[in-house]
Amino acid sequence: MGKDTKKNPKVDALLGKAKSWQEEFELLREIALACDLVEDFKWGQPCYTLENANIVLIHGFKEYCAFLFFKGALLKDPKGILVQQTENVQAARQIRFASVQQIEKMKNTLKTYIREAIDVEKSGLSVEFKKTDEFAVPEEFQRQLDETPGLKDAFEALTPGRQRGYLLHFSSAKQSKTRETRIEKCIPMIFDGLGLND
Repeated sequence: MGKDTKKNPKVDALLGKAKSWQEEFELLREIALACDLVEDFKWGQPCYTLENANIVLIHGFKEYCAFLFFKGALLKDPKGILVQQTENVQAARQIRFASVQQIEKMKNTLKTYIREAIDVEKSGLSVEFKKTDEFAVPEEFQRQLDETPGLKDAFEALTPGRQRGYLLHFSSAKQSKTRETRIEKCIPMIFDGLGLND
């Protein structure tokens, strides 16, 4: 079996069309394939898997391109290079690059990180997600829960994911007035048993 048989035609097509980060993507792809992962194409991005479990994804942004480790939070990260995209991202971590030279320099480190990610997957470890009750309830919402008849029951009847969605949506507003406006808009949806994106 030649080396190229592992390459996924969908990824070939994507890289052929890539306007930016083309060389970087090629190099990251080479590094991932050198670690005996299967090349797949998910969410419109090259994704590298082990027995159908997602290990690492390549994606590009305006300012940088990155390796995204699905269970990055479990990696030891001795070099301190893993980035948590936003504070609400619980499991995934990125390693970001701005040039081919940077990737070339880090080649061995990247392979070490991918191999560790493979070991984590094989060991069956998983990231413990925060429970809904560990998310802060903004005081403006707490007041509504206390004062609006039936709201607390309606909110508690939602799925944990929907509850979290609302709490993050409310608390991400910096000003109290904005939080109040968001909460007022969402109360009818909560009573209807809907999530933020339903």
